[in-house]
Amino acid sequence: MPAVETLERIAREISVCTKCALHESRKKAVTGEGPADAEIMFIGEGPGFHENEQGRPFVGASGKFLDQLLAQAGLERSDVFIANVVKCRPPANRDPQPEELLACNEYLEGQINAINPSIIVTLGRISMGKYVPGAKITSIHGQMQKIDGKFVIPMYHPAAALHQPALRPSILADFAKLPEQLNEARTALGRPIVEKKKITVPQKSEKPQQLSLF
Repeated sequence: MPAVETLERIAREISVCTKCALHESRKKAVTGEGPADAEIMFIGEGPGFHENEQGRPFVGASGKFLDQLLAQAGLERSDVFIANVVKCRPPANRDPQPEELLACNEYLEGQINAINPSIIVTLGRISMGKYVPGAKITSIHGQMQKIDGKFVIPMYHPAAALHQPALRPSILADFAKLPEQLNEARTALGRPIVEKKKITVPQKSEKPQQLSLF
């Protein structure tokens, strides 16, 4: 089945899922969004208030910061796939519980397998725990590792910078390394390195030039 169809099927299943108690307070499931052939997949923790209202990932203040971080790395939101370890909002934005993570893991794994990204970026310690359980994010953030055949980069959640401004330089530095890490992963996976085209805007001359009639 083509990746697009697989992702659409998973989204439909998520929207009516009742595998755990999180569905009881669900307004809109946040199934994830982005292109089916995305080279970079971001995995956050869980939907917040605004995400639950709109059914989209990262639409609040942390989403605006994420957009800034992507722009710094030469990326746009439309270039990447964004998902969460749980697809429905935990009450009061608490951490997802083990049974909730387990209930959603089948959906997340299905999305990862369909997209087959070159890089997976985990945002926050909860999503990091899927690949590096027991690790401290302060020790390994920004470092790319190959785990079960996947290149994984643990990073701080963008919301962390909003609550702890001292983390902002570290988050900016980690995102700045993404283009280089993506090329490293591409090379290891035998995938082509595609440089993004730079758009040059012609500069207007300060003084208009008079055209010759001859």
